Amino acid sequence: MRVCKRQQFPLSPVLALLLGLAACSDSDNSPAPVVKPLADNPMVTGPVTGGGGENCCKLSIGPVDVDLSELLNYTPGTPFYAGLYFDEAELGYRETEYFISGTATSYIATDELGEDGAWSVAPADAAPFKSRIVVLRPENAGDFNGTVMVEWLNVSGGTDAAPDWVQMHTELVRSGYAWVGVSAQSVGVEGGGAAFDVSLKAVDSERYGSLSHPGDSFSYDIYSQAAQAVRNPAGVDPLDGLEVRFLIGVGESQSAGRMATYVNAIHPRIGLFDGFLIHSRGNGSAPLSQEPQLAVPTPYPTFIRGDFPEPVMGVEMETDIFFRGAAATPQPDAGNFRLWEVAGTAHYDAYGVVKGPYDRGGDPGVAKVIETRSGDAAGIIECEQPINDGPGHWVLKAAIAALNHWVRTGEAAPTAGRLARSDDGTALLRDHLGNATGGIRTPYVEAPVATFSGTGQTGSSFCFLFGTTALFDEATLSQLYPGRDAYIEAIDRTTDSAVKRGFLLPADGQLIKAQARNPNQAPP
Repeated sequence: MRVCKRQQFPLSPVLALLLGLAACSDSDNSPAPVVKPLADNPMVTGPVTGGGGENCCKLSIGPVDVDLSELLNYTPGTPFYAGLYFDEAELGYRETEYFISGTATSYIATDELGEDGAWSVAPADAAPFKSRIVVLRPENAGDFNGTVMVEWLNVSGGTDAAPDWVQMHTELVRSGYAWVGVSAQSVGVEGGGAAFDVSLKAVDSERYGSLSHPGDSFSYDIYSQAAQAVRNPAGVDPLDGLEVRFLIGVGESQSAGRMATYVNAIHPRIGLFDGFLIHSRGNGSAPLSQEPQLAVPTPYPTFIRGDFPEPVMGVEMETDIFFRGAAATPQPDAGNFRLWEVAGTAHYDAYGVVKGPYDRGGDPGVAKVIETRSGDAAGIIECEQPINDGPGHWVLKAAIAALNHWVRTGEAAPTAGRLARSDDGTALLRDHLGNATGGIRTPYVEAPVATFSGTGQTGSSFCFLFGTTALFDEATLSQLYPGRDAYIEAIDRTTDSAVKRGFLLPADGQLIKAQARNPNQAPP
């Protein structure tokens, strides 16, 4: 007798295959596969409306009084987070917000946490929570490619920010992904950040006053429950009927540290994600638990464990190599792991703060290298040198495409060489123009118009993360490219090489080459 059962819970490709073989078997007595438990389903309410009252959006950020509706082109009464500065409806995307609530669990280690990331943990305390998720999905269901990118929103600046959505959104939109931003950490909801307080409750108490976060020890389970609400909705469906086939977890910087701990400690216990992109974490990871719960720090360096089949991609910029001073040995590639180190890049850059929030995806001018000292839209963060305007966002788009292909087909992402270090490991090796050698090579360092660095920046607040750009003078450009045709040939050749190796996407390569042909915007 042949028995076929419809699977209710989409899992990783490997687990899905095992379940499929068991579900469509020739015998009722086939052994059931061992499947990891799923996270609890939170209560989902929404779409959220309202807010935007008289006191909404007017804050003091450092020494500056700002109105976020003017500063970020934010519409009061809509989801608040630091993302794009235009309505995603222009791109054919629908934005909705949902509250999620329930009981979250913290975790403790059951053995010593080693550098190899093969950690054993157990549930510890429980606490009620109420947080939120933001959903961006194709308005036309037929445009959805089946993959949801779940971003752990970054709270380093005292607010919920979506740096990976900003840097990768043009690829996500043209390829039909859905995106979910998760308010996993307390600072984004309750405030109390080290730099500024632009928390949800501070921005719009009318909309977000009912939220309650029990602390970051519970952040990992809040993230799991948010993913569970998306992948296996019980009740309200945040994706409004879209069929989710693959779930990819992402996080940048401080969120990347959280993601590393999630991958090593929580993912082996809970079967939700098909892959992860961990962006700009250096070699560290976040605490498993912290006060007022039992403090459980994690080791430095921390590698990504290699004993599960779901792929993990690490993407590191030049700044990240020396994030804690002396660089740790980079993790080798393995069956489930790829590390990309990108030459000419900084932890965050001009695209992230100036270009990306306005990028609709079709303007070759985005590829023009600029000099700007502003590290944020408010002018609060002013750096002493022009900040990095290197190729970070282009390579990130190639990375998410490679990872999505990996989880769908099993074909691993391309391998890449490491950035070249000095013998004592304290500096990157640079060419005669000052650009880093080794690592992922793009036209920005192979046919350069500037020296790009991930270090050496000075100025206020977060400037040390923004790196530098130094445009070449006319004499240097003339030596490198004796005429416009020579420059165009160099851009074409180096762009095609990066595309062929999988480190630039063809559509982005076309934008870069089109910019080189614009005599009003491109050197020499």
